[in-house]
Amino acid sequence: MQVVLQNTERIDDLLTHDLRIIQSEEVFAFSLDAVLLARFCSVPPRGKIVDLCSGNGVIPLLLTTRTKAKIWAVEIQERLADMGRRNIELNQLEDNLHMIHGDLKNVHRTLGASQYDLVTVNPPYLPVPAGEQNRNQHVAAARHEIFCTLEDVVAASAKLLRPGGKMAMVHRPNRLVDIVALMRQYRVEPKRVRFVHPRQGEEAMMVLVEGIRDGKPDLKTLPPLIVHGKDGKYCGELHSVFYGEKSQLDNTDTVMKNSRIEDHNHANSEKL
Repeated sequence: MQVVLQNTERIDDLLTHDLRIIQSEEVFAFSLDAVLLARFCSVPPRGKIVDLCSGNGVIPLLLTTRTKAKIWAVEIQERLADMGRRNIELNQLEDNLHMIHGDLKNVHRTLGASQYDLVTVNPPYLPVPAGEQNRNQHVAAARHEIFCTLEDVVAASAKLLRPGGKMAMVHRPNRLVDIVALMRQYRVEPKRVRFVHPRQGEEAMMVLVEGIRDGKPDLKTLPPLIVHGKDGKYCGELHSVFYGEKSQLDNTDTVMKNSRIEDHNHANSEKL
């Protein structure tokens, strides 16, 4: 499939399932956090998924290697949404992926509320600084809470999820308390947490969190994920998912197996 590239754009290999992606360092280029989230979240084999703060659509692209679900990507920046649309065309995934140029705070009015099995989100990590912001508006919006706050993200996810549906997020560890508090405030019960460390013995640089809409309290802290070994190379588990040898991280999809039916029944009973 031939697509038109804009100035500074290039096509990169996603290293799995022959997927390719249009990127630009000037506008947006995905990083490790997006790959980890796409490989951490509990994905339904079919159903409906929404990816918020989608950028150029890298997470939805990677999710297609794990599910036959219909996926909607939501991005507020028009330039990035356009890249996402062209990435869908480039990979001929129009039947499965749909890019929405819009604001996550009211996207439930377009997509419908309480219908989705999974919401993924790699949101801006930093509060809006009091001083001068990054002069590149696209980079500033990706890093800072210019278009949405953490509460906006959690509230939007909760509105989209069906009872028993899951929300998965990657963020900075110093926001974990806020994340958990907001998830509970909006009836998304935190269920799985995994910290990501650059090297053994170093402080975590990212945290992966997943919760269930109307779930029962039962938080599992998964083994830490170490990015680099002593040789400086990716650790075995990370190497496998980054280079497409595996579609998911270890220790993630079986943790809630025993409680899945209980959570589903509890969520339904709350509706009665």
